[in-house]
Amino acid sequence: MAGATRLNQRSPETCAYLQSADTIVVKVGSRVLSGSDGRLDTAQVANLSAQLVRLADSGKQVVLVSSGAVASGVGKLGLASRPNSLAELQAVAAVGQAHLIQAYDHYLTSLGRTAGQVLLTAEDLDHRTRYLNVRNTLRALLQMRVIPIINENDTVAIEELQTTFGDNDRLAATVTGLFSRPALIILSDVAGVFDRDPALPGASVLSTVEKIDQQILDLAVSKKSGIGKGGMSSKLTAARMVTRSGAPAVIAGGRTERVLDRLLAGEELGTLFCPEPRRDAPRKRWIGSAIVVGSIVVDQGAEKALLRDGSSLLAIGIRSLQGSFDKGDIVSIRNQSEHEIARGLTNYSSIEVSKIRGLRSPQIEQVLGHCPYEAVVHRDNMTIVSSDTVTE
Repeated sequence: MAGATRLNQRSPETCAYLQSADTIVVKVGSRVLSGSDGRLDTAQVANLSAQLVRLADSGKQVVLVSSGAVASGVGKLGLASRPNSLAELQAVAAVGQAHLIQAYDHYLTSLGRTAGQVLLTAEDLDHRTRYLNVRNTLRALLQMRVIPIINENDTVAIEELQTTFGDNDRLAATVTGLFSRPALIILSDVAGVFDRDPALPGASVLSTVEKIDQQILDLAVSKKSGIGKGGMSSKLTAARMVTRSGAPAVIAGGRTERVLDRLLAGEELGTLFCPEPRRDAPRKRWIGSAIVVGSIVVDQGAEKALLRDGSSLLAIGIRSLQGSFDKGDIVSIRNQSEHEIARGLTNYSSIEVSKIRGLRSPQIEQVLGHCPYEAVVHRDNMTIVSSDTVTE
């Protein structure tokens, strides 16, 4: 893996990334919470609950993003296997979510804490006002010594990208962005990110990754499961979302003994992803995590202006666009090689952008009859996604 940005061992500085975080967001997958029969493993729920309470008692704010509603429902209803149809899955999730939160609350209460259930859909965090409402609710719960337990609202979510997270990895990354000094820990059924196919001889877990580049993303090995909807690819994508906003992330084995205690103590477990140097403001973190509606392709001059000079995106630098979007939607800004370089809130609809692309700002009024904004995407409403693709 020549050129991969990774370290074999953790330095004291990298170990301190988790210890210095104020808020720990823990994401646990279905396979970690399920037994060999595919049903909810209550002993594992008890084990995880105890670790969460120890974290909270140490002074950390703790938020759990938990899968497992369907597995819990399968067991509660005594089904032989996970159903296949969307309607049946949503029905089983409705039963299972109640059973799952009861299990968490039972064990947390016995340890002096309370569980607070928060069910979300993608729209709740992709809409700015709802995003802020979710943040305020979570902050209030934490002040009450409650441990929020978040899951996607599977009973109303549908398969289309616009209204579902697809898995809880992106949801966990987005929730992490709600806080000012957070860290994300993804507990998986694998020990971390391997330097090659885990089935190959000599495969080993990467201890520390300095930057999630394409070589790291290519390490994701697709593995279909009858329980979980995610995979290593979605976990790496979630980790990249978090590290780009200036926070650390970890992927570790969820069934490793006292994994959370040991990670926070600085032990070398799983794969630690170092935060990138920048630390975005909350508004820009939201822009970077919300679902994009369309995309805009810019020329070389605009790419340099955005990445090197911190400029706004002007119509003159736009080459083409894809998708249908309205004013205020989040769009992906891509270079001529179709690499995403930024995301931002557009001041114009896709219909308007198609008419004014390539024009100088004074010409916009001649075409549209008005020119409310000089910039199609203002720099204050934009977050840089990657600066690695600037052309010379």
